[in-house]
Amino acid sequence: MYNPTVARLTYRALLGRRRAALLFLLPALLIVIAVAVRALNGADDQVAVDVLGGFALATMVPLIGVIAGTGAIGPEIDDGSIVYLLSKPVKRSSIIFTKLIVAIAVTMAFSAIPTFIAGYILNGNGQQIAVAYTVAALVASIAYSALFLLLGTVSRHAVVIGLVYALVWETLFGSLVAGARTLSVQQWSLALAQKIGGEGTITSDVGLPLAVGLLAGVSVAATWYAGQKLRTLKLAGEE
Repeated sequence: MYNPTVARLTYRALLGRRRAALLFLLPALLIVIAVAVRALNGADDQVAVDVLGGFALATMVPLIGVIAGTGAIGPEIDDGSIVYLLSKPVKRSSIIFTKLIVAIAVTMAFSAIPTFIAGYILNGNGQQIAVAYTVAALVASIAYSALFLLLGTVSRHAVVIGLVYALVWETLFGSLVAGARTLSVQQWSLALAQKIGGEGTITSDVGLPLAVGLLAGVSVAATWYAGQKLRTLKLAGEE
């Protein structure tokens, strides 16, 4: 299923000069915030939770997911260059699977690693907070990558839709409307963080069994549907 050639082309597209700058910006900002907060407040568990939950998991991870997930396939569909890839003897399901793996790897690298570093800076991993949010960032990276890869496959406005979901639905509505939190990748991943860090420091509105089921179900369903949509793309001369 994994195709090294497709992976190489996708990595090259995602880590080009323009996108790489965007991918590095948010993690760098998180580290700067962590250093500044630690210098001003010292080690504090609640402050660490506020920074990692409020910025790293709620803002940085989904935005990086948008960049990596939509960028893995969206630009190729928009400019028509996807036809050259589809004309090769490569299964379309293999193309989707490979691009998903690349998007997940990029999202994890640019979100989970800086999350752990920031957590360690903030409170030295007290209460396992750094590890808890790192695990949350890792699992959220999978779901976000699958969702935004699907968006890149079905819509020319994938980036805009992804930003609306990440910043309006998850960040704004998720903080104001209790029911919206149940349909939030952020809350699903927080359930895992809560299990690791303990209920006294990290809380989620979704139970762990439901959260795991939703994370897995959404990731699998989004990947499957993206594969189905790619199969419907017709090349010149196809009937």
